[in-house]
Amino acid sequence: MPFKANADRRHHIPKQRRRVTNWAEYDAALRQRGSLTVWFTEEAVAAWEAEPRTTPGGQPHYSSLAITTALTLKAVFRLALRQTEGLIGSVIRLLGLDLSVPDHTTLSRRAETLEVPRPRSDSRTEAGRDPEPVHLLVDSTGLKLCGAGEWLVEKHGTRTRRAWRKMHLGVDAETGRIVAATLTDRDVDDASQVGPLLDQVDGQIASFTGDGAYDQDGVYTSVAERHPAAAIIVPPRATAVPSRTAETAPTQRDRHLDLIAEKGRMGWQKASGYNWRARAEATIGRFKRVIGDGLRSHTDEGRATEVDVAVYVLNRMLDLGRPNYVRIS
Repeated sequence: MPFKANADRRHHIPKQRRRVTNWAEYDAALRQRGSLTVWFTEEAVAAWEAEPRTTPGGQPHYSSLAITTALTLKAVFRLALRQTEGLIGSVIRLLGLDLSVPDHTTLSRRAETLEVPRPRSDSRTEAGRDPEPVHLLVDSTGLKLCGAGEWLVEKHGTRTRRAWRKMHLGVDAETGRIVAATLTDRDVDDASQVGPLLDQVDGQIASFTGDGAYDQDGVYTSVAERHPAAAIIVPPRATAVPSRTAETAPTQRDRHLDLIAEKGRMGWQKASGYNWRARAEATIGRFKRVIGDGLRSHTDEGRATEVDVAVYVLNRMLDLGRPNYVRIS
């Protein structure tokens, strides 16, 4: 990033100040996120048990709704599976419902095959109108694998190579919602997940914004194949050179290089809209503050479900209300 390369002069750039214009509504939304008001609708009670299976095999006792409800409480309160079983049982007893409680082994097993509701990217759709194109911001971060090894490091100072996975997120720049997410091994290249992220987004994409790790031909190809009209806003490398057709048929990357040569890196960031990418970093920070920076499941399938449930929880919290800012300096 340019400001890292010029860190000794970074203090000359004044920090922006903003004021929240809907503080009353946002304050109420923040309190609502921690509310313990719990209720079961009649539809949820009726759908708690799984429907009879018509194909050969074992009969599941709990529906996907029941498992998703339990895993959602687990993610919100950062509980282990046994504590999740205790919490959901307490809620059912307090409400006086005649429902059975899924045990922790059932939650662990069903989490590996659970289909969590996918993030919606059409939340800004108005009645009778097509969904607005999405300005997609992508970024990735590491999530460590929690287990006995972590305890040994903390207790005895054992030196071990920490195991972790890489989470890739796609964020709607306008709404702040996470509209796409994948979980991969730590050695997977960020650019290789552009296609899977784009496939999860419903509707059209107006722009695709990522950091320098996405400055690859494969990224431009993946976006162009799915959304030919989308603008690709990725900073070219410092050693980047124009393509062979820059004079006759310049590519988007060529135009970025021309703008950088004209305005400089910082000027290009402002003119191209690249500064929006900070919202993706803010979303990752919110993920780790609310959900945590670790994965508890012991299988890759369970970990993928863990991430999907966490994304579902964060989007639900965001739906309660988000701040509107006005820059004041």
